[in-house]
Amino acid sequence: MIADLHVHTNYSNDGKSTPQQVIDACIERGIGCVAITDHNSFKAYFDVKDNGKVIVIPAEEVSSTEGHIVALGIDREIPRGLSIQATIDAIHEAGGFAFAAHPYRWWSGLGEKNTLKYDFDGTEALNARSVKSANRRSMKLAERIGKPITAGSDAHSPGRIGWGNVTLPDGLRTWQEVVAAIMESKATAHSVYRHPMETIRYGFKSIGQWILRGFKRM
Repeated sequence: MIADLHVHTNYSNDGKSTPQQVIDACIERGIGCVAITDHNSFKAYFDVKDNGKVIVIPAEEVSSTEGHIVALGIDREIPRGLSIQATIDAIHEAGGFAFAAHPYRWWSGLGEKNTLKYDFDGTEALNARSVKSANRRSMKLAERIGKPITAGSDAHSPGRIGWGNVTLPDGLRTWQEVVAAIMESKATAHSVYRHPMETIRYGFKSIGQWILRGFKRM
């Protein structure tokens, strides 16, 4: 099974895909499972959880005070703006697992020190919107930590869905089985990476958005 474990919809303030477009893109590309990880929103899950064709993991990308944390398998929305430890605790209280998202991304990653310091359940080893060097470092960090890994496209539009993914054993039928397989370290990560010119454009865009948000993390 192929699973994209980091995808955004228009419930994220920078997302362009509708939840149904995410499902359609997954079907088209043979992706059997997707985690819709909108920024500080849990709403998209309820729109497509019963689609009957693609397994949808209830998930969220949570903005902690120090960077982004991916929550998988949660049963409620996790509030933004908490400390790293409080965010991890809230994810666990919601029945989920906390993964350090793209740790080396300069404006929204947690950084190596925080990723090592806090007791995350795992690490996002590869992300298709990270630069090559950041992905290489995050994979090495994940291997050093030795806990379960995820990977995803971080797609904000339908065309990028699947650019980052994990392969999992075939025959998984529910999101609970998928998450269990991830936590049993049965996921193998794959991803492309952000190219230099795209990185420059992204940097200018991110700085502008950061200023408009009043210098707050997304």
